[in-house]
Amino acid sequence: MKQLWQQTRSFPSGARLMMANQFAINLAFYMLMPYLAAHLSDGLGLAAWAVGLVLGVRNFSQQGMFLIGGTLADRLGYKIPIMAGCLLRTLGFALLGWVDSLPALIVASAATGFAGALFNPAVRACLAAEAGERRVDAFATFNVYYQAGVLLGPVVGLALLAADFRLVCTVAAAVFAALTLLQWRALPTGHRRANDGREDSVLSQWRGIVANRPFLLFSAAMIGSYVLTFQVYLALPLAASDALGTEGTAVTSGLFVISAAVAVVGQLRLTGWAKSRWQPSEAVVRGLAAMGLAFVPLALSPRGSTTAVLVSLVAAVVLLAAGSAVVYPFEMDTVVALSGNRLVATHYGFYNTVSGLGITLGNLGTGALWDYAGRHDATWLTWAALTATGTGCAAAVAALARTGRLTAPHRRPAAA
Repeated sequence: MKQLWQQTRSFPSGARLMMANQFAINLAFYMLMPYLAAHLSDGLGLAAWAVGLVLGVRNFSQQGMFLIGGTLADRLGYKIPIMAGCLLRTLGFALLGWVDSLPALIVASAATGFAGALFNPAVRACLAAEAGERRVDAFATFNVYYQAGVLLGPVVGLALLAADFRLVCTVAAAVFAALTLLQWRALPTGHRRANDGREDSVLSQWRGIVANRPFLLFSAAMIGSYVLTFQVYLALPLAASDALGTEGTAVTSGLFVISAAVAVVGQLRLTGWAKSRWQPSEAVVRGLAAMGLAFVPLALSPRGSTTAVLVSLVAAVVLLAAGSAVVYPFEMDTVVALSGNRLVATHYGFYNTVSGLGITLGNLGTGALWDYAGRHDATWLTWAALTATGTGCAAAVAALARTGRLTAPHRRPAAA
């Protein structure tokens, strides 16, 4: 904690605000979202398809709108989208607790999703701008606060849930209302990166991003890393349920805690260690390789041995979280570098949209492979495919670095 506190204080006030902001965002989000499906099905009696629709709308309205949110941040400044996103999530979370009709729930779910699309790119771009040349350290510290919110949110939500789900929603909404006021008071108006004196049309800006071949290649190469990270929510719970039956749910909860705890405890040490030994691209490559290797213990684990599966699950989560912690700050810094420090929020928005699409397709593929492997008594196939995904991502990033495509592009001269 002392190291975290000292590291946090070493950054400008704007960067510290973004770190505190993200902790509160995740605290409130994970206070509510893990329990929403149960509330919709058990509390409100919605059919499974309706529950899936409500949750799917939230995911689509966030992942599909990241590019819009990033574009707004670059055109309007960071303050407006961050405030608007926090305010919109205040309303969305409040509605989730106090409405019971499907149309109203869909509206509330869409609001909470679009809120994330508004503030996520703006927060990261603002952090990058505030940190300057210390972006890697800033994103490492930022991720500690991010994961701390993931770790504490479900615990707080569970305590509030003992009283009433509406109380969970009300408290979560209150957190976002407080964040709205905090951004209004603390963030300067119009705080954003300069766009080289230009105010191009939105379509022109998007065409410029699509024409940035190194950035597109890096975005594509990193898709697999997000598919691997998401397996804490998909393949690993399936493996826990398959091996442990009804106890699998408790084990899955424990895996979430371990994953977040590894990042909270180890992020700064891992980043410092990686910085002292490797170039940024080397850190990304090695982190991706570690994420792929996380699934090897499960591939080698003897089927039917509950203890072996449990040990393999813990090993997988620890290695996956550690690899992700190594990758994240260098990955975020690379996005800024490849943008040429221009339209940073829009680049983050595009990057998040690509990764979100990749997660969706990756989950479909992983689920289909899991079913196929189960029918043919070959569960190792799923783990082998995930290991290959990590290895392939690492090889792709290494190839980009070797050909010089991960270096910052030259910035265009400002218009006269």
